[in-house]
Amino acid sequence: MAPNSSAFSKSYNSFSGVDIKAVFGNKVVAELQAISYSITREKAPIYTMGSPDVRSFSRGKRGIAGTLIFVVFDRHVLLGTLGGYSSDGGLLFQSDIDDIRPQFTNPNSMSSNLTSSSTRTAADTVQNQESPLTSVGSDQELASTWYADQIPPFDITLAAANEYGALAVMKIFGVELLNEGYGVSIDDIVSEQQHTYVARTIIPWSVVPSANIDAIASQGGVDLGS
Repeated sequence: MAPNSSAFSKSYNSFSGVDIKAVFGNKVVAELQAISYSITREKAPIYTMGSPDVRSFSRGKRGIAGTLIFVVFDRHVLLGTLGGYSSDGGLLFQSDIDDIRPQFTNPNSMSSNLTSSSTRTAADTVQNQESPLTSVGSDQELASTWYADQIPPFDITLAAANEYGALAVMKIFGVELLNEGYGVSIDDIVSEQQHTYVARTIIPWSVVPSANIDAIASQGGVDLGS
């Protein structure tokens, strides 16, 4: 223990919201205000004749769901980060060609979209006559998203680092957005946007080894232990 450190500081580390950064996919989302999740699982009691007491519990399906709350500045948070309003076009999804809005067209498929509808229909007719199997999906194309629920599944990483050099990380995998809510009022100083999501799996908070703790302690700072 460093000579100037306190024995009472040798305890568990903690993190507040200001110590945590959220990474959606590979992009840091600074607008995130709150994130929550819940894990539910079906467990049903099994009864048999001759006794009113439960004999056993059968285990069923597990579900992971949660909410995201963002502060809104001058853009849609998720569409501006992972969707069609981002500078790189965001994550792409498969869409019907006739539904794609011009500003959300995949640049790599621009040449196909320049073809007129009548020309494309005639070409598809010829293609269908020659090889029906190759025409499957000919009216589908990758495009940028213009609704949050169109964003393909992505991972969320919460990275925590406090002032003592302690590090921790938590991950939520396969996040799919469901519902979106937003509203403004003359009584609201801050406008918020809410989303609900489902996920595939979660890795809870785990400690990340950090040499900074030892470095701070060696300089007479706080000794947080290992």
